[in-house]
Amino acid sequence: MGQIRRKHSPSFKAKVVLELLKETKSVSELASEYGVHPNLLHRWRREVLDSLPIVFSSKESWAAQKAEYEQKIEELYTEIGRLSAQLSWLKKKGLTFESE
Repeated sequence: MGQIRRKHSPSFKAKVVLELLKETKSVSELASEYGVHPNLLHRWRREVLDSLPIVFSSKESWAAQKAEYEQKIEELYTEIGRLSAQLSWLKKKGLTFESE
């Protein structure tokens, strides 16, 4: 049998990574203390360090990304509506090929 995978909360991960970044205890000590594999601790630390630039990015950048995302969603919903209308028209005319 394999190991059971546990899901750790974001707050738990943050707590453990903060302890790890303090460097008062080794990775092995923290892994044992929190019951987490050392490789997982290394991955969490890497994710945090890789994400730090995002924390310091400007609010304008966040707003621009959000606006771009919302515009893309609107375009996709429009395309879905267009395709649904075409499909309905084709079905009405008996021009669709139903898979068996």
